[in-house]
Amino acid sequence: MEDIKVERLLINYKTLEMFKRFREYGHQELSMMEELQNNIVENNSESPFYGIYYGNNLVARMSLSEIKKEYDNYFDPPQDYLTLWKLEVLPDYRGRGYGKALVDFAKSFNLPIKTNPLINSHGFWEKMGFQKAQYDIQRDLGENPLIWLPVGVKEKELASK
Repeated sequence: MEDIKVERLLINYKTLEMFKRFREYGHQELSMMEELQNNIVENNSESPFYGIYYGNNLVARMSLSEIKKEYDNYFDPPQDYLTLWKLEVLPDYRGRGYGKALVDFAKSFNLPIKTNPLINSHGFWEKMGFQKAQYDIQRDLGENPLIWLPVGVKEKELASK
């Protein structure tokens, strides 16, 4: 298998052009074009976007943001955690391990991870070791988050009503 390298994407017009391919092929809710356009500062290295290139083509991407522990409503003990969203692999490159490589990269920070999967993607997330979070109507606001727990971290117990 080829060596897959996850890279932090630069926020620039070249990346914006590459994101257009995802919008064409992907789900509208996965489009990161608006976020990228709103954050364009030539080659900002603090981008929340990560991707995998095949040759010169961006073929897989995700957004990965750190949430500070004071806002943690999911994990015990409360701690910084990652929100992984908008993971997408272009159709011609699916089944080659790119999605797994992105998730493994996120796990390498050894922080708990929360994601909100698209319909029909639960099987992928379960294979990656994610589990359904206990649903809290006030916290989750209609989302059905999945979480990944590193060793020593538990899901926060919901207060019984």
